[in-house]
Amino acid sequence: MQSSRQLLSRRVFIVGGSITKFVGKGSPDFIDKKHPDFGKKQNTTIEEYITLATNEALKNTNVDPDLVDRIAIGNFAGELFTNQGHMGAAVIGANKKLLNKPSMRVEGACASGALAVQVAYDAIRSGADVALAVGAEVQTTVSPRIGGDYLARASHYARQRSIDDFTFPCLFAKRMKGILEREHFTMEDTARVAVKAYANGNLNPLAHMHNARVSLDHASTVSDKNPNFLNNEIYKPFLRITDCSQVTDGGAAMILVSEDGLKKINASKDSIVEIKGLSCATGNLYEDAEDPTQMTTSRVAAVRAQEAAGIKASEFQVAEVHDCFTIAELLMYEALGIAPYGGAKDLIRAGATNLDGKIPVNTGGGLISFGHPVGATGIKQFLEVYRQMKGQCGGYQLKNIPTFGATLNMGGDDKTAVSAVLQNL
Repeated sequence: MQSSRQLLSRRVFIVGGSITKFVGKGSPDFIDKKHPDFGKKQNTTIEEYITLATNEALKNTNVDPDLVDRIAIGNFAGELFTNQGHMGAAVIGANKKLLNKPSMRVEGACASGALAVQVAYDAIRSGADVALAVGAEVQTTVSPRIGGDYLARASHYARQRSIDDFTFPCLFAKRMKGILEREHFTMEDTARVAVKAYANGNLNPLAHMHNARVSLDHASTVSDKNPNFLNNEIYKPFLRITDCSQVTDGGAAMILVSEDGLKKINASKDSIVEIKGLSCATGNLYEDAEDPTQMTTSRVAAVRAQEAAGIKASEFQVAEVHDCFTIAELLMYEALGIAPYGGAKDLIRAGATNLDGKIPVNTGGGLISFGHPVGATGIKQFLEVYRQMKGQCGGYQLKNIPTFGATLNMGGDDKTAVSAVLQNL
C-alpha cells in the first residue's frame, strides 16, 4: 500500500483528448432561421457534445474505457440552458463501457472545466491511474438577454444582477472605467487583444468565429457593427461588442494518467505532457474587487501553481488565459506573471503575445474567437497548450515547439481561479 507521501509525489500526465467544433451565432455550422438547413436539422445537443468529446478523447488516446478509474465533468448551467442536470451520469451515457465508474459534475462558473481537471488530477495523486475530465455547455437555446440572466448566476445575483441586463459585460465595463481612471491600459490596448484573437481564430478551423475578420480600426471604433451595447449609462462607454467572448456551444475531454497509467494504456513517451503544478484559489462571492486593475484570486492560483512546479513565469513559451473580455486578458497577463503589474499594455503593444511573439497567448483564438462554451473552456485551455507542445495545431502551430506552458481559467469576476504549469516531455 502506498504511503500518503508517495501518493502526493505521484506525477500526473496528459496523454491527449478532444475538442469539438465550437459553434454559435456567426458560425456557418450554427443553424438559425437564416440557415439553409433550418427546419431540416437541429443544433448539437448537450448530450451529443458530451458523447462526442468523451468518445473522441478515448479514441485519440487509444484508451480502453474499462481502464478509466475516475470521471469528472465541468458544466455551469445545464439546468437553465438545456433543462438537464446530473451530468456525471450523462458521461456514463456516452459509452457503455463506462457504466458504474465513479463520475461527478463540478461547477465553478466559467472555471468549471478546469475544476474537472482538478478533480481528475487529485484522483491520480490519490491513487487512481487513469482519469477522464470532460467539459460541455450549450448556451444558444435562449435569446442573448435571457442567456445574460442565466450567466449572471455566476455573480452575486441578489446584489449585482441589477447593474445591467447583461450583468457580466457590465461588471467588466465597470472594471475598465477604473482601469482608465488609473491609466493602467487603454481601450486601444483592449482593441489590440480583439484583433489578435480574431486573427488567431481565422487560422483555427474549430473556432466559433473562424470566418470573422476584425481590423484594429473596427475593434477600436464604436459603430453600428461594434456598438456600446450596455444600458447602464455610467459604464456603457467602456465596452464594445468586439471586447466580448462568444455565446458558444461545444465540448472537450482529456485523459490524465499516472506513471502506472502510462504502462496500462501503453502510451508513447512522445505523446505525454506533465502537469508540473496545478492550483485552485477561491475569492469571496459577496465582495467586489478592491482594485479593478488586479485579478487577485487568479494571481494567487498562478503563483501557487508555479511554486509547486518550480517554474517561473518568465520560462513560459505559451499560455492560455481567460479572456471572457479583452479587459480580462490583459489583467491575466499580470496575474499569471508574464507581465509585471502595469506591464500588460507593453506586451500587447509590442506584439509579444502574438503567434510570432516571445510569449504567445490564446493561440487558437481564446474565448473571444475560439468561443466560450463555459463548461468546456478550462479543458480546452489545457488541450490547446498540449496540442502546441505536440505540434498538432495546424495553421496556428507555433514555429518553436514549447517546453513550458501555463493555463489560467477564471470563474465569475475573479472569484474562482485554476492555474496549471505544463511541461512538454
